[in-house]
Amino acid sequence: MRPLTKLAACLLVLVANPLFAGEVALAPTVDAGRLPALGSSWLAANPYRARPVADEALAIGRDAYNQACARCHGRDASTNAAPAPDLRNLNRSCRRIEDDELKAWCLRDNDAYFAKTVRHGKVIVGVTHMPPWEGVLPQELAWAIQLFVERQAAGKP
Repeated sequence: MRPLTKLAACLLVLVANPLFAGEVALAPTVDAGRLPALGSSWLAANPYRARPVADEALAIGRDAYNQACARCHGRDASTNAAPAPDLRNLNRSCRRIEDDELKAWCLRDNDAYFAKTVRHGKVIVGVTHMPPWEGVLPQELAWAIQLFVERQAAGKP
């Protein structure tokens, strides 16, 4: 098969794949009312990493993740067998940093990337790989989901 024909075939498979093409974000039915309200303007960093909020956010984040994200990213963020990227790798580099100030900078950078991706989704070469969640997923749930994924990645329940 010629290279252009192979490329066209691969793109057709991606476009025809219902997991990616035209995906619509559906809001999870999780009550975020137990978390501190964050308002409508997205924060620059995850406010739920601090205790005691983190414990409550973890449970809410797990439920929201399994309803909104698991279909593509794998149940409980514990597998890489899903068609989408393994979210446990999002802050892999930050986990290895020992300097507290540098680690905090790294986490803020990851938070910005996470928030942008969740809000606006991922479109690559005109193909939707992840739907936008802005207007569907409140930031309280998004940050709780991120906290849950980070704890899964670190091997903590």
